[in-house]
Amino acid sequence: MAKLLSCVLGPRLYKIYRERDSERAPASVPETPTAVTAPHSSSWDTYYQPRALEKHADSILALASVFWSISYYSSPFAFFYLYRKGYLSLSKVVPFSHYAGTLLLLLAGVACLRGIGRWTNPQYRQFITILEATHRNQSSENKRQLANYNFDFRSWPVDFHWEEPSSRKESRGGPSRRGVALLRPEPLHRGTADTLLNRVKKLPCQITSYLVAHTLGRRMLYPGSVYLLQKALMPVLLQGQARLVEECNGRRAKLLACDGNEIDTMFVDRRGTAEPQGQKLVICCEGNAGFYEGVPFPQNEANAMDVVVQFAIHRLGFQPQDIIIYAWSIGGFTATWAAMSYPDVSAMILDASFDDLVPLALKVMPDSWRGLVTRTVRQHLNLNNAEQLCRYQGPVLLIRRTKDEIITTTVPEDIMSNRGNDLLLKLLQHRYPRVMAEEGLRVVRQWLEASSQLEEASIYSRWEVEEDWCLSVLRSYQAEHGPDFPWSVGEDMSADGRRQLALFLARKHLHNFEATHCTPLPAQNFQMPWHL
Repeated sequence: MAKLLSCVLGPRLYKIYRERDSERAPASVPETPTAVTAPHSSSWDTYYQPRALEKHADSILALASVFWSISYYSSPFAFFYLYRKGYLSLSKVVPFSHYAGTLLLLLAGVACLRGIGRWTNPQYRQFITILEATHRNQSSENKRQLANYNFDFRSWPVDFHWEEPSSRKESRGGPSRRGVALLRPEPLHRGTADTLLNRVKKLPCQITSYLVAHTLGRRMLYPGSVYLLQKALMPVLLQGQARLVEECNGRRAKLLACDGNEIDTMFVDRRGTAEPQGQKLVICCEGNAGFYEGVPFPQNEANAMDVVVQFAIHRLGFQPQDIIIYAWSIGGFTATWAAMSYPDVSAMILDASFDDLVPLALKVMPDSWRGLVTRTVRQHLNLNNAEQLCRYQGPVLLIRRTKDEIITTTVPEDIMSNRGNDLLLKLLQHRYPRVMAEEGLRVVRQWLEASSQLEEASIYSRWEVEEDWCLSVLRSYQAEHGPDFPWSVGEDMSADGRRQLALFLARKHLHNFEATHCTPLPAQNFQMPWHL
């Protein structure tokens, strides 16, 4: 009976991975009381095959879940309509509650039928036995067996807790449950006395900004948190996870962040290979459809990135100097936060990223909403990538997609409206302010405006950039003044010299990729950033 109840309340099972012979436990290992025998990979197909009762019951519950999601998002309009029609009176709400109660009882019955279908399936019974054993005892053998299954992530046992590193337990300097530290925006009206009257005047705008950010704004910025999109992308996600597990020997882990969000990670360990780059860990920060584990805001994203880095250092055993951070699109926020907060990381690669969210938000909203949009972004959705990037001292590579339709503020063909340009200019102006004076800034803008490799090379050769001379100047300055930015190199240099240095540095920090925003980056385009 207990097993039947576990099948009723258990998670949905998606897939049973093919288990390679090298991953199976040795026959001489004795079976512990909480360990169970894993299924032989050749006897069962890699996809979980539900019985008819479970399959049909699951379809009904999934359809009900979709309808509930649609009802949830449309509820404000529905309540307004019902109120206008007079349907919210007590005499009409009571019968409706009876219908709702009956429907809930029917759905509970369907869930019980699904549980019976699972209970009659030896595959699911084997899975639920392994899952319960792992929750009781997270031994390496139980976790190895559980890794052969892909199921609802909410039921996956936590592998790493944000407070787990001993240094955080003993120190008060780490993140609290409220979250890690973020850079806060400057007040919109500096120098204004914050009197009670001013606070009252600002209150309606602040309430409006809060409502916009927590309803429409968050879902536009992070569509991956919307249930309907999660359902649509689930087959692609499962396929990608299966490829990482079966072909790359990936290891899945659940990390618990300080705000309670549970982060889904996949680790591919290549330290045992003969390749020297296998000693480096690349942490990938996904785009805005990738955050499906919890409710995302910039604070939550930074909290998630913090626990990922802590997991890499304290559980996987990588030193910060052996960590490279790669980010695509909106993942640039978490990447730049990590580089700012963990300055010893080896390098950072930002692909199709931007400097600041405000210009991109203004692009998709009515012009009359400019003040509301700016205030909402700054107070609640402040993705200040450039500001965070300038706090990092290590090597950086920006990848600009020449046909990007997402982070341009006009049309994809207008390459100068690509916000990756602004990210490069702000980085270079911070690190090399004397070089990026008027002449340097002007010539880099000309180089960024080039629409083809031929035009880029033409501008580069027009100013007769001598790379050996540029390298010698930079190395001499570094040897004399040290590596910390900003540098005053170029202070006593001719305008022609500053132009050469500016073009040289721009070319080293930004590579073009002829593609749209969502085109997968080819392996040959993934390169380590330049450094002296």
